[in-house]
Amino acid sequence: MTTPVMPTRYTLPLVEVRVTELDLACLPEVGAMFDRLLTLRPAQVVLDLADCRHLDAAAIGLLLDLHRRLARADAVLTVRNPNPRVRRILRIARLDQVLSIVTDPGRATRTAPGQGVGRTPA
Repeated sequence: MTTPVMPTRYTLPLVEVRVTELDLACLPEVGAMFDRLLTLRPAQVVLDLADCRHLDAAAIGLLLDLHRRLARADAVLTVRNPNPRVRRILRIARLDQVLSIVTDPGRATRTAPGQGVGRTPA
């Protein structure tokens, strides 16, 4: 009697994505890219927004959807290096209460969910 072979489930530990535009105009393309990315079953997705100048309501919805889908899979979304304008938009939308927002050394401080953008972590 042989034991059935179960298919191996592959999971990437980390996927980093740099997004330069995140608004309604590019939503179909970026959304499709996120759909493909999620098929890789990453444990963590780091979304680098260093070159992204603006977020609109559609982008905020997309970020929340991506966060929700990753959380269901026990994975984490981290936003990295948002510029001051984007950080302000994230704060106003209260995404700083939901997402982990980090800034590389030399840029500012790291923000964990619930700490608020621009506050020094305890």
